Parts: sequence; structure tokens; C-alpha cells
Amino acid sequence: MLDNLPRGTICIEDIEMGMTRHLRKVVTDEDIEMFAKVSTDHNPVHLDDDYARDTIFEGRIAHGMLTAGLISAVIGEQLPGHGTIYMGQNLKFLAPVRPGDMVYAEVKVIDIDHGKRRVTLDCHCSVDGKKVLMGEAKVLAPSRKFD
Repeated sequence: MLDNLPRGTICIEDIEMGMTRHLRKVVTDEDIEMFAKVSTDHNPVHLDDDYARDTIFEGRIAHGMLTAGLISAVIGEQLPGHGTIYMGQNLKFLAPVRPGDMVYAEVKVIDIDHGKRRVTLDCHCSVDGKKVLMGEAKVLAPSRKFD
């Protein structure tokens, strides 16, 4: 048995169909600036009010992958949690996230392969009840047993 799993980690042995976890986060100007720095994506639609005002978005927007990172946070911190290995993710960006928006990110278990420790998760993010991102993740869940 593995005794060093962090509290809150859900092992493959305990994952059930339909389980959900979520988080809420306000996306700030600082988040966008830090993401630009880390990712090296300095597209002015994210950073320059004057430039962004003249785009189809009519104002600055957060990087899509910053929003997607909230899905990663739910997976890595809650379901399954620490020790989870990302195997794949598909995403569809449906609407922009703007500075100051409260993003709700949720994952839901839609398929489990206990033998291979693989879990498929339906993922989405929304702002004010409107979906801004949707997709599906495949992960390798931690186990209480040694391989």
C-alpha cells in the first residue's frame, strides 16, 4: 500500500462514474500578465487595451490556455488529485474570458478503466453560467497499490 498519497487524492480504486469536482477563480490582470511572461505569448489582444478594443473581442481577453489551466488545476488538485498523470486533452474555446471574470471550472468522470488506471473526464469552464470552454481529458489516476 502507498501511504504517502496526499490528503484529498482520489485513487483509482475509489473513483466512480459521475464524480465531479470544481473550482472558481477570478481571472485578474496580474494572472494574464504572469501567463504572458511564463508562456512567452505577448499577443496584444491579451495585454494592450487600445489594440484589443479594435479586435472582434472589443477588449482584452485572457489567454485561452490560462482558462484551460483551471481544468488542469481541478484534475491535479482534486479529481483525481496529486499523482495524476495527464495523458491527453481536447479543448474547444467557445467564448472569451475577460479580466475580472469569475471562471467556474468543472470536471466529471465519464469513463473508467480500472485495470489500466485510466479515467476520462468531461471538462468545461463557464462565466456567469455561459460555457466558455469545453473538452475531454484522459488521465492516469494514482493507486494505493504498487504496479
